[in-house]
Amino acid sequence: MNTAPGNDVWGTLRAGRNAMDPGPDIWLGVTVAALLSLGIVMAYSAVVTGYIAALETDFRILMKHGMHIAIGLALLLMTASVRTSHLQQAGRTLLFVGFLALLVLLYSDLGVEINGGRRWIEIAGFRFQPSEFMKLAAVVYFADYLARKKDDLHLFKVSIINVGVVLGIIGLLLFESDFGTTALIIMTVLTMMLLAGVRFWHISVVVLVASGLLAFMIAVKPHRIERIKIYLDLGNAEPLGSGYQLWQSLIAIGRGEWFGMGIGNSIQKISYLPHAGNDFLIAIIGEELGAIGIFSVLALYILLLVRAFSISRKAFCLGHRFSGFLAQGIGVLLTFQAIVHICVNVGLLPTKGLTLPMMSTGGSSMLCSLVAIGLLFAVDRQNRDNRPSTRPRGYPYVEMGSR
Repeated sequence: MNTAPGNDVWGTLRAGRNAMDPGPDIWLGVTVAALLSLGIVMAYSAVVTGYIAALETDFRILMKHGMHIAIGLALLLMTASVRTSHLQQAGRTLLFVGFLALLVLLYSDLGVEINGGRRWIEIAGFRFQPSEFMKLAAVVYFADYLARKKDDLHLFKVSIINVGVVLGIIGLLLFESDFGTTALIIMTVLTMMLLAGVRFWHISVVVLVASGLLAFMIAVKPHRIERIKIYLDLGNAEPLGSGYQLWQSLIAIGRGEWFGMGIGNSIQKISYLPHAGNDFLIAIIGEELGAIGIFSVLALYILLLVRAFSISRKAFCLGHRFSGFLAQGIGVLLTFQAIVHICVNVGLLPTKGLTLPMMSTGGSSMLCSLVAIGLLFAVDRQNRDNRPSTRPRGYPYVEMGSR
């Protein structure tokens, strides 16, 4: 047995290093890998319809999907190395950039309208959705806001007026293009406020104001009113008319029953169900993998939420308020989006185009989802470094545990 002093010293150093830095959150990594892998398989199954004339286009979509995942993973690694203190300082700048992008979308020739929705900006042949960027910008901004104002959240101005103004501006800029994203941002921010300890009656006021804003957004668009009518009375909706998408989605899920028809055996994807690879991906999963497949996907997103909250709790224990709120916001954002996607596909919510994070085809959604995961890993890395949080210049909040 080798008992040389040098070996003992190096063994002690390695043990100390491993104890201080056990490595990235492995369960978060496994969850993300599972979602991406299953997404690739199901996107392939949903997009390739079997028609020879469409194969070239379909495989081109799959190649783009793979490219988006590769770029997204590269961005994930880059984002995971960002210091959260630097990100906190950039919170208001990111939100301002998001506002500018939405203005460019709505009021310039760079905005592109596809399938009746003006949601894309096209520059040099590349398209992206500003609303996807705005989701992340809003989470970062409000994580910073809650961290700075944590001791004043009981004040009416801080918890209602200031928050309401920002949400109102986001809503007014998004209502022309993306109602679903607007509702998702509002739900995420309200949940972050609730978790931060904002008074319940304050949140109730914000909910009422937000509900009025969303009702206004529905009322000014006839197609949104029609979707609400279909949701409330699906039985009388025309299967080949206004209720077509939802009927086809329900048929797909109904055919799958508990265990599905098998991967690749979906019928609804063959020119029956529109947007099978993105907005209605869970319907194809239900048809091919059954209810068990849908529950498995839902379980993965719940596990993602649990890991995000675990990372958040560690950040709060170390005194990193911003990082704690950021991890909570990202977990809530991705999980809410997945739940809304699933509920729309099974008829529990009115039809709305929201992708399944890290699974559906769609470049902007994939890139922003993986950047969000990168931010979670950044918070996790900060926790493992076990350093007291750096107080950004001009941010006079009091660290937890300092009183």
